Amino acid sequence: MAAALEVQGIAKSYGGVAAVRDVSFEVQAGEIVALIGPNGAGKSTCFNMIMGQIPVDDGVIRIFGRPTTGLPPRTVWRLGVGRTFQITATFASMTVAENVQVALLSHRRLLSTFYGFAGAMARDEADRLLDLLGLKTQAERACGELAYGDLKRLELAVALANDPKLLLLDEPTAGMAPKERVDLMALTTRIARDRTIGVFFTEHDMDVVFEHADRVMVLDRGSLIASGSPQAVRTDPKVRAVYLGEGFDEDRRQEGNGP
Repeated sequence: MAAALEVQGIAKSYGGVAAVRDVSFEVQAGEIVALIGPNGAGKSTCFNMIMGQIPVDDGVIRIFGRPTTGLPPRTVWRLGVGRTFQITATFASMTVAENVQVALLSHRRLLSTFYGFAGAMARDEADRLLDLLGLKTQAERACGELAYGDLKRLELAVALANDPKLLLLDEPTAGMAPKERVDLMALTTRIARDRTIGVFFTEHDMDVVFEHADRVMVLDRGSLIASGSPQAVRTDPKVRAVYLGEGFDEDRRQEGNGP
């Protein structure tokens, strides 16, 4: 079976400055893979190339065995790819349910029937997704009234609307309180395991990364410098030098986060 995501030698430069250099990796169905690295390492550039939001300068991207290099985001999405962003992207004046309904109608190619109010269209399915994400009681609230953590959960519900087999999550817990981060990523992991969804995510919270990722990759100045199990990456000298820092384990012990 083809990998959910296969990336071979992708590269991107801006004005002669290399943002991503010859990056290659795979994500299997049901596997949860984290991409970490310092700010400016090229993580978001990788995500945007995979989703088709920016063109690659070199390399090949395949999703479920199909070459997608150069395809627009809407085509990539229709292949079964869900995406969330660092900054939540929802329709603030629409209700929670309507945001999910719009995504469901788009997936069914029925968006042309939507004229500003979704009504009963795809409402049952929207309610099931909201219930899954713990948002059903807020279905009739305008998105502009939601707390930030609830917006993050809503964005995940929207990303699940096209029944994806690959999720691309760009800092899914950014801006959330510590407990909210733990709860959201635990929920995402459970959904991915239950539905055999490949998950590729980037995250600055190392507790989230090491708790939930099957495999961790480290990007530094556009190049992959390490890839392996969370434990192997955490003890890698190069990773500690450029990202985690030599005092990482000691800091965790002082914070009461374990060895």
